[in-house]
Amino acid sequence: MDESEVWFRAVKAAELELLDGTVRRDPVRVRELLHADFIEIGRSGRRWTRDETVAALASENEHLTPQTDEWSFIEVAPTLILVTYRITGTGGSSRHSSLWDVGGPGPVIRYHQGTVVPSEGAE
Repeated sequence: MDESEVWFRAVKAAELELLDGTVRRDPVRVRELLHADFIEIGRSGRRWTRDETVAALASENEHLTPQTDEWSFIEVAPTLILVTYRITGTGGSSRHSSLWDVGGPGPVIRYHQGTVVPSEGAE
């Protein structure tokens, strides 16, 4: 297995951690996974900082981990990996993209964006 494949697996594992309700409500672990300059553009279009994200996740109600599929990984620079995937849950589907920094001891997410997938028949 080459180095890119090792990082792709580590990034997917970290991304899945951030979807797990127990991890999401653990501010210490979330801070370990989010880069100090982390920014998110949520499905609503709202821009979130690292501190806002940590606080929001810590206060989330318990929920099931959503199903994911259509994973794609692209090494955009020697220490940056772009990951895209789809989430399917009770509220519908959304597509997600994240930029992960793998230049340190473990992957940290620098940017994330989620976009709602319109229901069938919608434009």
